[in-house]
Amino acid sequence: MATLNESQSGKAAKGRTKKTTPRVDLTAMVDLMFLLTAFFMLTTSLGSLNAADIAKPVKDEGVDIVPYPESRTMTILLGKNNKAVCYMGTIEKADMHVIPVANIQKEISKNEKLVTETHQHNPSKYMIVIIKPAKTAKFQDFVDVIDEMKIANIKSYAIDDDHIAEKEVAFMKMNGI
Repeated sequence: MATLNESQSGKAAKGRTKKTTPRVDLTAMVDLMFLLTAFFMLTTSLGSLNAADIAKPVKDEGVDIVPYPESRTMTILLGKNNKAVCYMGTIEKADMHVIPVANIQKEISKNEKLVTETHQHNPSKYMIVIIKPAKTAKFQDFVDVIDEMKIANIKSYAIDDDHIAEKEVAFMKMNGI
C-alpha cells in the first residue's frame, strides 16, 4: 500500500519526481515587436515620386511663336514603330533623317558637339531641343526621349505637339513613320 501512496503523490518508484515541460512566456517578445514596428514606421520616410518637370507654354492667340536660334536648335519628331526624325536648324533648311529612338543619345551627343564647336565653347550658347510627338508616337518613346534629355544634361528642351509643320508631316508620311 505504501507504493500506491507514493505513486499518487507524484514520486516515481525509484525516488525521482516528474518534471513538467518548461513554458516560455512570449508576451514580452510580442510587446517588443510592436514597439519596433511602430518605431520603424514613424522614423522611415516613404519613397517619393521621381517625376520629370514638363511645362508647356500657354496658348495665346495674339502672339506669334518666337523663333529658336537656328544654329543651336535640334528638333526630334517622334513617330510610330519606335522611329524618330531629327534635324538641326529650321524646317526650311532641314536635313531630316530617320533614326531609331534607341539611337537618339548618339544623335544628341553628335549635335551637341557641333553646337559647342560652332559657338567656341560659350556656356551661354547651349543646345535647345524641341520634341514633337506625333499622334502615332508611343508614350514609351516620349518617356525615353525625356530621359535622354536628363542623361545628356540638356539645359533647355521643349515639347511642342501643336506645331508640326507640313514639311515634317510629309517627310514622316514618305518614310512610313
